[in-house]
Amino acid sequence: MRIVIPGGTGQVGTVLDRALTAAGHDVVVLTRHPKRDRDVRWDGETLGPWTAAIDGADVVINLAGRSVSCRYTPTNLQAMMDSRVNSTWIVGEAIASAARPPRVWLQMSTATIYAHRFDAPNDEATGVLGGTEPGVPRYWAYSVRIATNWEREQEQAKTPSTRKVALRAAMVMSPDRGGVFDVLSWMARLGLGGPVAGGAQYVSWIHDSDFVRAVEFLVARDDLAGPVNLAAPAPLPQRDFMRALRTAWGVPVGLPATAWMAELGALALRSDTELLLKSRRVVPGRLLEAGFTFDHPAWPEAAADLVRRAREARPRTTARGRFPSSK
Repeated sequence: MRIVIPGGTGQVGTVLDRALTAAGHDVVVLTRHPKRDRDVRWDGETLGPWTAAIDGADVVINLAGRSVSCRYTPTNLQAMMDSRVNSTWIVGEAIASAARPPRVWLQMSTATIYAHRFDAPNDEATGVLGGTEPGVPRYWAYSVRIATNWEREQEQAKTPSTRKVALRAAMVMSPDRGGVFDVLSWMARLGLGGPVAGGAQYVSWIHDSDFVRAVEFLVARDDLAGPVNLAAPAPLPQRDFMRALRTAWGVPVGLPATAWMAELGALALRSDTELLLKSRRVVPGRLLEAGFTFDHPAWPEAAADLVRRAREARPRTTARGRFPSSK
């Protein structure tokens, strides 16, 4: 197939590009800074010559959006909103004007759209959307608004010949440098990977190979449209998540951190505590109902596989990095 990936140079895009290219597909990446022959320049805001890549493509997977690896200042939050909504709108415009529109448009979204909760998991049918939870920072509601506006822009696009799927993705775990697994591994190996603010908040995640397989599954299944959760079926509390990661790295102890200590750490990493403190208890209801089988459903085994791959890739280096471009 010919697959176009707008915004495909981040961690998730790199994972998809690598796997889909290895599978024999013709992958084109739309980027502001093209470096390879199959990279095409675009600005994520206006129509241009890049639309020729969309016309005649089989699949579009839009990952564009400003990185969440930043402080959540009003300016940065607005940039997150604008980059996601504007790029989704312009991709929709390119598909709508194509003589041969793609048959499916997978649009990145985020598991952050669901409420901060501990009592029950969020699936697509019964999950509670966030934005009105009591006792959480007010700006967390803005992250939910970004996600809902992001999805609404795709939903409203006039592309009748193209099936549309919104990927409500949890954190994609891969051993690549600079990804979330890299950051968490660095913390664990330094002995800092203990419970944060008690560690009861849930962590939703997906192994990179299962993420790729889920994308391929959604491309192939013409009966699936609308929001789909891309998350492993077993989210777990942060304290258990980090314990399993420390075990995989052979680190026996992880120092706990209070909420204010987490704030200091996030400040040092130029990130935000929402990424650590929000309880994202998300499960893949629609994928499981459709018959998708996870190769890595449980975190301890997935963490062991990722650590093995990380060691094989860089056995004598210390993992450092920042959070990736999708939450």
